[in-house]
Amino acid sequence: MPPPHNSTFSIHRCFRNSNFQNLPPKSFPTTAGDRSEDDTQSSTPLADDLFRSPRRSGGYTQGDASYLSLVRFYSDPPNIPALRALLNRMRSDRRPFPERLFPPIIRAFGRAGLPFEALHLFDEMLPSFQCTPSTFSLNSVLSSVVSSPDSSSLAFPFFRRAIRVHHSLNPNLLTFNLILKSLCSPPSPSLPLALHLFRSIPPRGLRPDAYTYTTLIAALSRTSRLDDAFALLDEMQLDGVAPASATFNSLLHAILRTGDLRRAANLARYMLLKGCPPTLATYNTLVHGLCRHARLEEALALIDRMVLRDGLVPNEVTYGALVDGLVKLGRIVDARRVFDVMRERGVRANEAVRSDGTEEAMNLWAVMISDGVKPNEVLYTALVDGLARHQKVAEAEDVIAKMTAGGCNPNVRTFSALMWGHFRSGNSHQALATWTKMVRCGCEPNQVSYSILINGLCGEGKVKEGMMVWKNMVSRGCTPDVMAYTAMIRGLCIAGNVDAGLRLFYDMMARGDAEPDAVAYNALFDGLIKADRLIQAFDLLSSMLERDCDPDEVTCNIFLKGLRWGEEEKGRELMEGMIVRMVRRGRINGAAYIVLLMCKKYMFPRSEIWEKMVSSFCNMKKVRVVIDKIFGIISCRNDL
Repeated sequence: MPPPHNSTFSIHRCFRNSNFQNLPPKSFPTTAGDRSEDDTQSSTPLADDLFRSPRRSGGYTQGDASYLSLVRFYSDPPNIPALRALLNRMRSDRRPFPERLFPPIIRAFGRAGLPFEALHLFDEMLPSFQCTPSTFSLNSVLSSVVSSPDSSSLAFPFFRRAIRVHHSLNPNLLTFNLILKSLCSPPSPSLPLALHLFRSIPPRGLRPDAYTYTTLIAALSRTSRLDDAFALLDEMQLDGVAPASATFNSLLHAILRTGDLRRAANLARYMLLKGCPPTLATYNTLVHGLCRHARLEEALALIDRMVLRDGLVPNEVTYGALVDGLVKLGRIVDARRVFDVMRERGVRANEAVRSDGTEEAMNLWAVMISDGVKPNEVLYTALVDGLARHQKVAEAEDVIAKMTAGGCNPNVRTFSALMWGHFRSGNSHQALATWTKMVRCGCEPNQVSYSILINGLCGEGKVKEGMMVWKNMVSRGCTPDVMAYTAMIRGLCIAGNVDAGLRLFYDMMARGDAEPDAVAYNALFDGLIKADRLIQAFDLLSSMLERDCDPDEVTCNIFLKGLRWGEEEKGRELMEGMIVRMVRRGRINGAAYIVLLMCKKYMFPRSEIWEKMVSSFCNMKKVRVVIDKIFGIISCRNDL
């Protein structure tokens, strides 16, 4: 005998294979007794005489129109107590109801942040209201769930169960787009499942549209899977689906985050060739990326083009990125002027306005607050980060206290910034306490937070503790970045275990997790030279130059300090050798930097080196073009 279709059975059946068995019963109020006293008092009373003795006339039941009017009235804006009372009244009628009554209620539950009640109402439609749900109701539930923080873990299990229970459901493209959006939503996207679901769309006779592709491309871009994202963009165009501006915006944002400005510029040009004019969001992405890399002049030129050529008006995000860049460069006065222009034009600052500084930055914060800006977690995090960078950790702690008191919860970036400030101030105990607090608050550690913790521990000589954190990081599937690798390598070398540092370094290059920079190389150079392993250090230097990683001042100082007294000439030969090899590989700017370092140390290069540098600069394409133009002008004058 099949089990009865009561509320309790429906709930347990719905979530039997998921992580919601321990939900409190009040998540699914079904009767008046389940509601709290406050809900009962705040419910709008229903007129019983509207529904007394409903009469049927053909296929129409008297009272359906009244129910529909009340549903529409209570659903926009959502009046949850009244809707619950109305559903209880409908249950008591024990008769079939038309489907059009339920989608507005489901959407109201979603707007009110009650996705579990939306799921439960869909479950109740057949057993309690004798209404077989259609794809329209299914999509209404998915739309409500997608807007909730638990969408990635709710939408797909619900969809799979609904299809299994209601065989008449025929999912359409909107259904799959909503599920893909939930699976791709941060903070924990399920990309393998999303890609598998995406591949199952064409066999169902459906054709993915621009929204389908854009959702997946944006998720791949957010997780730094740029090669896969570009491959999907190519597939999208081969399928005859024209990309939208939003498709390119997510790719631009990911590329700019890596600092590859040239590739971002090429993509922007490709976007124009494909007939996608840049939108305000496109310009804001480009301006923010340029400002992050201190390319303010180019950002200003882009804003001019945005206004003059495309007729777009800068908004608070545009100005905010500009203020952020100015503050980071120490141009507080200019940042204040831009902020004043924003106020004059009626543009209010938002979370995009960030500040790094000390007293001037705090003044800018005060002006923003007085201007009516309501701080959110991004704005608070920016202030905490700026204070931590200047070792004003006590002030950063006060900001987090005000943040919490204002009902805004710190996120993993907030805690990471504070932890970094504590380490930089030499207070590792408080840094570890901050880490513990972050985990207790439910913030999942990410790549940045792990790197800060490893760097701080290894910087204090606690290499074993740093290695424990490293293993924990890897076991959780979090890929180490170059900062974490460098910190661990430096810690191992300082502890005298240079071989372990070398193994980790080569492991980094073999895995391709991160590209070693000069700082990572310098950590190994220092360890090798202190261990009197000069040959290995020179071999590693050769490898560094072959990988087009330019040495910096620290590199030169490490090798010069490793020379014995009276071996200054060897130091000159070493640096001149670097210059020659860099010139051969076309690294002219890096070679010029080494020449400047030699001059600072009164180790002036020989004439042959100067000759190579001058020859290299004159062979540069831009210089040759200018020289050709000059000779062209001279020859024209001679002809005249």
